Amino acid sequence: MSQPKATLSRRTLFAGAGTAGALAAAASLLPGAQPPTVAVPELKPPPENGGGYQLTDHVKRYYKTTLI
Repeated sequence: MSQPKATLSRRTLFAGAGTAGALAAAASLLPGAQPPTVAVPELKPPPENGGGYQLTDHVKRYYKTTLI
């Protein structure tokens, strides 16, 4: 028994791509559809004399993982 072969023609591929593009364009034109805004945390100003290294808990945990 032979199984039917699934064929994906160029016509089907381009029709699917066109449909996806049309849906994306329509979604962007909907009223009230706005991209989500991401809050950017404020950074501390850099030290005046350099030396921005800080020994934090994260750094201490990293150093513990490097011990043999």
